[in-house]
Amino acid sequence: MEEEYEQILAVKDKLIVYLVTNGVQLMIAAIILAIGFWLGKSVAGLILRVSDRKQVDPTLARFFAGFSKLLILAFAVIMALSKAGIEITPFIALLGASAFGLSLAVQGPISNYGAGIVLIITRPFKVGDTLSVSGQTGIVDCVNLGNTQLLNEDDERITIPNRKVLGEIFVNSQEYKIVEGIVGIDYAADPEQAITCIRNSITEVVGIAEGREPDVGIDAFGDSSINIGYRIWVPTNSYHSKRYELNMAVYHALKKAEITIPFPQRDVHLIPADKD
Repeated sequence: MEEEYEQILAVKDKLIVYLVTNGVQLMIAAIILAIGFWLGKSVAGLILRVSDRKQVDPTLARFFAGFSKLLILAFAVIMALSKAGIEITPFIALLGASAFGLSLAVQGPISNYGAGIVLIITRPFKVGDTLSVSGQTGIVDCVNLGNTQLLNEDDERITIPNRKVLGEIFVNSQEYKIVEGIVGIDYAADPEQAITCIRNSITEVVGIAEGREPDVGIDAFGDSSINIGYRIWVPTNSYHSKRYELNMAVYHALKKAEITIPFPQRDVHLIPADKD
């Protein structure tokens, strides 16, 4: 018990001697850290404000702001440790020795970060665009170093690792998405009249993309009907509601024009069996 008490007193004496000897340096190190944190935050805020005035892409602006802040903090920490009399060379050697083993353990995150840097610099899409990738579709909400986040019409947040985005074929349709529909009409009906009727009903729907004419025409000749196809650009954030509205408008327009939408039919011929 006495030996432990003496060891505690020895550690206490060494600590007091260290604080007395290096008190000024420790205070300077603390000031350097405080200035580093303040400067990093200020520079990041300045970059965001300038980027906003220059209408720089928000994703790119956040990347440069965060990278600048991290770089300033790293320099501040190195300067503070050096000022406090702490030798940083062993730490650098330790970090270098452990980097190889760490890289094997974090191959996934590192590849995501690398892909994120490429996406942020090349900018194949930006915040607000409609992205379809890996079977998911949504509006790009943010592009982080590790992942890309989409928001769909149901306010669901879809998080996709950046290596999946960069390594896959993706479709960027800006802020719009295509509604595709097919409706069958009777073979006795006039297809040109049906196409005109459908086109007029579509253009009357409020909220479809301006400057993009809808495509309407004969899609195929079915067994029981002539299939009329239509394709319309609508805002992605109201895709399903506009799709339902367009289908209803097409139905009412055909009904008003007395154009029949036939149900599947099949002719069955009964052949009597031969009697012996």
